[in-house]
Amino acid sequence: MTRYVFITGGVVSSLGKGLASAALGALLQSRGYTVRLRKLDPYLNVDPGTMSPFEHGEVYVTDDGAETDLDLGHYERFTGVAARKSDSISSGKIYSQVLEKERRGKYLGETIQVIPHVTNEIKDFIACGDGEVDFMLCEIGGTVGDIEGLPFFEAIRQFSQERQPRQCIFLHLTLVPFIESCNELKTKPTQHSVKELRSIGISPDILVCRSQGPLPEKVREKISLFCNVSPGAVVSAPDLSSIYEAPVAYHEEGLDGAVIDAFGIDPAPRPDLSRWNDVTERMNNAEGSVRVAVVGKYTELGDAYKSIDEALSHGGIANRVKVSAKWIQAEIFESEDPSLHLEGVHAILIPGGFGVRGSEGKICAAKFARHKLVPFFGICFGMQMAVIEAARNLAGLDDAGSEEFDHDRSEGGEARKSFSRVVFHLKQWEQDGETQSRKPDDLKGGTMRLGAYSASLSHGSRVADIYRATEISERHRHRYEVDVKYKALLEKHGLSFSGMSPDGKLPEIVEISNHPWFIGVQFHPELKSRPFEPHPLFADFIRAAKEQSRLV
Repeated sequence: MTRYVFITGGVVSSLGKGLASAALGALLQSRGYTVRLRKLDPYLNVDPGTMSPFEHGEVYVTDDGAETDLDLGHYERFTGVAARKSDSISSGKIYSQVLEKERRGKYLGETIQVIPHVTNEIKDFIACGDGEVDFMLCEIGGTVGDIEGLPFFEAIRQFSQERQPRQCIFLHLTLVPFIESCNELKTKPTQHSVKELRSIGISPDILVCRSQGPLPEKVREKISLFCNVSPGAVVSAPDLSSIYEAPVAYHEEGLDGAVIDAFGIDPAPRPDLSRWNDVTERMNNAEGSVRVAVVGKYTELGDAYKSIDEALSHGGIANRVKVSAKWIQAEIFESEDPSLHLEGVHAILIPGGFGVRGSEGKICAAKFARHKLVPFFGICFGMQMAVIEAARNLAGLDDAGSEEFDHDRSEGGEARKSFSRVVFHLKQWEQDGETQSRKPDDLKGGTMRLGAYSASLSHGSRVADIYRATEISERHRHRYEVDVKYKALLEKHGLSFSGMSPDGKLPEIVEISNHPWFIGVQFHPELKSRPFEPHPLFADFIRAAKEQSRLV
């Protein structure tokens, strides 16, 4: 029997529901249980795929090609359980499904309403895979009181009523702010949040209280009294120096014990936290530090490159070094000398992105790394910019560019500037034995090359040595590809195509052999990196940065 934990939030957003959910999943795993985590988002977008990174942070991609909320990245990083399309839903998706059924006559002429039709669709989503795991953790996005979230709160209320006793519990995350002027922690926001939750029929079993520091016992007792939960179910969640301290910290505060007690599990298996103790020990006892410049388009918002940031820290864990990321806006290099910002860094990374803005700056950064022999990692768009730089400055294609640039610069259907399209719009490819086709003017959202694809690595290449394999599978998210017709010319001038799609039509990895570390990949390796299992490319990239730090 699968037990369900519904995680909700109150007072303000961005308190860390995703992190708390992921840490709880890790703690339940440490006791020998199987888990799966899900995210229910109230926004009306069908998925985050078309949302700006400035709006919503990065888009996390699953193996089966779902574009999801970045919290699914936390879930995977903490539990190692690969997320699926069935682990992420939004109001937009729910309403689309309901309306599609109505158009097809599935409701037999009924009047379509939020209750029961929308709430039933939500409950069906929650129940998908029932019985597969011991615990299903379902996080509801937003905060209690948001009008968009009401159907989700009503659905989980109904769901809990329809299940057996003690098969569902509610965990509510709130804020206990510290008011400096009166030197006091204030519990009133938590009380009001719980009151709001109760007004829609949900009584929390556990309260996780975010604060700057640990909650004093008197504050816990006050929250327990006014919110009608047992003192042991009031869990303190103070600020931490690293998110990877969360599993151990939450265990010490009694979160997993409170969950076990709420379900009435007795006796409960003892937790084994050795994996997380090792991670925190490595982070707290770093033997040096490295500086990595991340030259991107959305660097003003940290969440836009969340998985990149975490994968860099995982590489640091693997090498026992602290990684300090220097976030640089790519457009700066279109007017300033790159050396003003890149001298002294130990490695350079260019992440993914879309559109022409900042592209020339990224090309300048790739050129700097190649000339100055600084370890370089290009990911997705970053790989494409490295290829264009090599085409211009090594192979003599002065007008090398991307079809994406032509589309972005067009006016009235006519391009302002024509390029040698080293990178072109991907119009057709194979997926699971079927031919996929796309046109530049297709509807946006889910129309890219998405999800896990295989690649074949060249024997003796650097990447084959790093992976210790010649066949790999990685996650993709892009519309444009490097044109294979330039392969021979670029390899003649030193840029090796060391990874290709199995049919040999699509370049997956490029590298320069006579460089300390210069690799570009068309996929997103950061999506599969874990603190206890760093991605091999990030682990080796930081190893190279560590070597570089000894030379600078």
